[in-house]
Amino acid sequence: MRRRSTFLPFALSMLPVFPLAASGGEAASVPALHAAASRNDVRAIRRLLAEGAQLDARDGSGATALLVATHTNQVEAARALIEAGADVNAMDRISDSPYLYAGARGHLAILKMVLLHGADLKSTNRYGGTALIPAAERGHVETVRTLIEAGVAVDHVNRLGWTALLEAVILGDGSERYQQIVDLLVKGGANVNLADKDGVTPLRHARMKGQKEIEALLVAAHAR
Repeated sequence: MRRRSTFLPFALSMLPVFPLAASGGEAASVPALHAAASRNDVRAIRRLLAEGAQLDARDGSGATALLVATHTNQVEAARALIEAGADVNAMDRISDSPYLYAGARGHLAILKMVLLHGADLKSTNRYGGTALIPAAERGHVETVRTLIEAGVAVDHVNRLGWTALLEAVILGDGSERYQQIVDLLVKGGANVNLADKDGVTPLRHARMKGQKEIEALLVAAHAR
């Protein structure tokens, strides 16, 4: 039986790549730019771009180098790529973009950069939610504040039938950070009576979960 070579042919016109197992079990390759982004290696990023690396090339998951940097909060790598013109809205195969991922994960420094470079505030993730919804669900207070100030719609409803306010109550634990998020959303104009698909309002959810402080915030905002 002939043994298949595991070496890639050498070509001067090609940038170096690094082998990686793809999700489907087939061999894939990570462009050198993505590898540099994952290491936060700004010098390598600038060199590769000067040599002609494609700024928004995709890896096996459909991610750009900027999304790779965003995954692990590599701020300097992200800055170098954004300043070079990387697409902050480029989505991978599961509809994550640098903007949406930074918002969902609370990577505030990167989020602020992408907001200054054309982030699409109306873009949605695979659940049909804006960046604000998972930020509220995960308790990222400053991220929520930043996104509200940027103009993200506070009453957007995702495919589950939940708004950012509903997710903060339903999936939050009622702690101080979630109290702050509810307060930010209320002050940001959230409709406190916008119910879920079953007709249950944020106030009713807060009462069912015993979230007394959040209940008080909602009652003060005329929730029913």
